[in-house]
Amino acid sequence: MNVATDSCFIGQRGEMPDRFCSAATWERADAQWPSHEPRTLICTRVCAETHDVRSFVFSTRDGQLFSFEPGQFITVSAEIDGKEVSRCYTISSPPTRPYALSITVKRVPGGVMSNWLHENMREGLELKACGPSGLFTPCCAPAAKSLYLSAGSGVTPLMSMTRAALDLGLNRDIVFVHSARAPEDIIFRRELSHLCALSNKLRVVHICEAPGGEPAWTGPVGRLSLDLLMRHVPDYRDREVFVCGPAGYMEAARKMLREGGHDASRYHQESFNFAPPVACPPEPLAEPAVQSGFTVQLARSGRSFTMDASQTVLVAARKAGVPLPSSCSQGICGTCKTKVLEGAVDMKHNGGIRPREIEKGMRLMCCSRPTSNLVLDL
Repeated sequence: MNVATDSCFIGQRGEMPDRFCSAATWERADAQWPSHEPRTLICTRVCAETHDVRSFVFSTRDGQLFSFEPGQFITVSAEIDGKEVSRCYTISSPPTRPYALSITVKRVPGGVMSNWLHENMREGLELKACGPSGLFTPCCAPAAKSLYLSAGSGVTPLMSMTRAALDLGLNRDIVFVHSARAPEDIIFRRELSHLCALSNKLRVVHICEAPGGEPAWTGPVGRLSLDLLMRHVPDYRDREVFVCGPAGYMEAARKMLREGGHDASRYHQESFNFAPPVACPPEPLAEPAVQSGFTVQLARSGRSFTMDASQTVLVAARKAGVPLPSSCSQGICGTCKTKVLEGAVDMKHNGGIRPREIEKGMRLMCCSRPTSNLVLDL
């Protein structure tokens, strides 16, 4: 049964925001698929969402369930032209449908992974992935009323949140404002319309820069503005705001809301940098003093390498030819999250790891420097 379309299940109204926004609801993610652990996914379906956007649906060969917080992402890897390429993609499916997981990918001109997926991924093929990870989830900010702002493929984490809320039978107060170039570029347009019919508290507003191939378009034309927001969401100041889209769009949204008097502490945006991984920084020209060498052992693979405290563990591993899962290399995405079994590191991250994960001994290898010999759970 697809509970998202079961009117009897959805009909059991009642506000239960804590159930949706509590991390405990999705806690099984840690036990079932740690963010640093690679897994092989099997493609079960490819769906065309628009002319340049496709959803890729995956399962596991052994039937293991997927568990994650709505809004999180996975890191996928593939060998492309003889090189291992990794990219992060938000999970567009909800955790309430645990037997399958989907990512929705826009084909970007010159995009190595997006073009490879569009040209090669099909039913039955395998794809390596690490995940889930990310802090852009409703668990970070429980709220009775939400405003979702998205542009282009930034719709995906907010779609996961919306699908999950409907699947749980929650009639949550959500206004979903999505911006697209033209009506034919609106991702999930028909499904969002259907979900609105199932919930009298979900409202969707589509803004298009131009009518495109739909001259009869009656929705707002132009770009998101404070005037447009005030007309369609007059109570926006009372809402928890979640924003995802191109960097320029998110910056404009943040500025618009600030000028409109919205409380900045209730503003949340997808912070992951979807650019290609940052190159390893060059070696410093000189060190003020000789630093002690440390040994890093990988408990599961049996490999090891030596390094000093002038480097991060990730940089040292790359130089030693030891592959570690990574993507942003900036302490943001959480892909390189690894448990330190023995030893200690000095970690300075940018939000890619949670306090409860640190308490469990997890560290981000891209922004951790050893202070002793290390044994890692890899």
